[in-house]
Amino acid sequence: MRKLNSIVLAASAAVILAASPALAEGDAAKGEKVFKKCQACHDATTEKNKVGPHLVGIVGRKAASVEGYKYGEGITAKAPEIDTWDEAELDAYLTDPKAFVGGKTKMAFKLGKAEDRADVIAYLKSLGN
Repeated sequence: MRKLNSIVLAASAAVILAASPALAEGDAAKGEKVFKKCQACHDATTEKNKVGPHLVGIVGRKAASVEGYKYGEGITAKAPEIDTWDEAELDAYLTDPKAFVGGKTKMAFKLGKAEDRADVIAYLKSLGN
């Protein structure tokens, strides 16, 4: 019986560990709700700039590259270092934009919760544009 309990416990642990990376990737449906905080300044579904640049295709896009949008000095200077936005870069930026760019930025809003950041990034990725 002890051996069976050990096997069941080990199998349960393996399932939990295998599921963990998926949870870390975020939930696009939750991210859509969190993104409502961002909509005043950003559009994620159409290539329309607002106070901030549109976010259509942000994951995989060159940093500070939206035509017709005048980026601030901080992000323009940081863009070569970022090169292309990926999940890790977006997460770092959303945590604290001012600290990320190393100075002045137009983006003053922070997403403090790691789960919210993961969800928003999953939402942006889910748009597939």
